[in-house]
Amino acid sequence: MFPQQSSRVLTVLRLVYIPEPSTRISVKRLFVHTSIRTSNMDKSIDFYTRLMGLSLLSRREIPQNNAEIAFLQDREGKGAKLELTLYRKQRKFTQADYEDRVFDHLAFEVKNIAETIALARKEKIAITDEPFRLGPNGPLIAFIEDPDGTLIELIEQK
Repeated sequence: MFPQQSSRVLTVLRLVYIPEPSTRISVKRLFVHTSIRTSNMDKSIDFYTRLMGLSLLSRREIPQNNAEIAFLQDREGKGAKLELTLYRKQRKFTQADYEDRVFDHLAFEVKNIAETIALARKEKIAITDEPFRLGPNGPLIAFIEDPDGTLIELIEQK
């Protein structure tokens, strides 16, 4: 009978094993922000605040790398932050062709995709994909580009 008890004890120990702190990354596992580069900080802040509905949280110089950064977030303060980064020494600023991009897109939920696309047209914003539904019960989505060509997905939930 003793070996069976021992076997059960070992099973329990295997189920509750927690690795030593030195064998795992010590982070809170909270997604904080995404940073994208911009060629014109004022133009990008205007786009993301006036047209995409974000609020400017902060803007400052980073003298160590000759850059300026700005943090934006949704007005409710619920989503991850967007960091805009302007490197003053960067002279070439082009997005790769769609198939060659490393960074794919940002995504924003919108109340009415038709109104959002109409505003994009009025503002002469590049619309790369007209609205379409992801399956019969899926959300309605479309894609536009920010002033620097960063792809933005617009999502209207049913």
